[in-house]
Amino acid sequence: MSFNQVEMSTDLYLDRARGCMAGLAIGDALGRPVEGMSNIEIREKYGSINDFLLVSPGGSDDTEYAILTAKAILEYGLNVTSDQFADYWRTKVVTQSAPFAGAGFSEMSAIHNLRKGLQPPFSGQHAHAWSDGLAMRVAPIAVVSVGDYELAQRITKADGEVSHSGEGIWAGQAISAAIVAAIDGENSHNIFQKSLNAVPENSWTYGNLLKVQEILKISELTLEEKVDQLLAKLAVTEYFYADLAPEAVALALAAVLFGEDDFATTLLFAVNLGRDADTIAAMAGAIVGAQCGYSEIPINWRTAIVTVKGTCLEFAAGINPMELADELVSLRLAAK
Repeated sequence: MSFNQVEMSTDLYLDRARGCMAGLAIGDALGRPVEGMSNIEIREKYGSINDFLLVSPGGSDDTEYAILTAKAILEYGLNVTSDQFADYWRTKVVTQSAPFAGAGFSEMSAIHNLRKGLQPPFSGQHAHAWSDGLAMRVAPIAVVSVGDYELAQRITKADGEVSHSGEGIWAGQAISAAIVAAIDGENSHNIFQKSLNAVPENSWTYGNLLKVQEILKISELTLEEKVDQLLAKLAVTEYFYADLAPEAVALALAAVLFGEDDFATTLLFAVNLGRDADTIAAMAGAIVGAQCGYSEIPINWRTAIVTVKGTCLEFAAGINPMELADELVSLRLAAK
């Protein structure tokens, strides 16, 4: 049932919002050391990943761009426009002189376009506009849109037009819809259906989501066979990088569907897929974290990620994603 139909308690809303932001950061940190590796390479080197690979785990651009989106929403409110998102990028991102460590091609293209004076949607129209850079950062949008899918789609499009177009925006809308459903307390199958409903039926993203359903419903397949078939059907290995949104978003939602409402199962499935592993796990983590709530996340993972390091976006250093979740909840409650 939705936030608008039955009054969700503030405590439950807070727990799910914190779970969403924590899940994003945890997935990012779990996947970061194997970003760009294939699932075969992961198997050969690690067997399988079951925990953080680094002694001091940390996230990357996935978490920090989600913080950028959250801060822009907190600055401008629920009626935030694409021009206002662009203004916030100009204030916090475009002015950065240090290298954008780990930044995606879509974000760097958008920064270049914004520096030239282009406004959305033109700033998001470039050769990498179909990347997963929007989908990785929409968690805060879903948190403030709980119970309102139209609001989530509108804000996602407004944010997306700064850096993306076409499939890049549709894939972002699939993830924001999934997180809204997760906060509403839907199970993994209903979450998946909400994501499917959010994208055009003639899109690449939609077609990939249908492939996920077909593969995962084959009960005779082993876990390894399911992974191999998903990657065989979805991975675009001839493209020079693994950040294609229709691929990464479909794999993230495959992890959610496979995980069947369990946080650890979902995250570890996502990470062990390889490819754009940090982003796939960040998206899956945001969804299942919102579904399970912060209190259900394993404590060793919760306590490992507290503040971000600003490795890509300097302004984000020291920000606590869970505190941002509280601010986003307060904004939504005040707007009711």
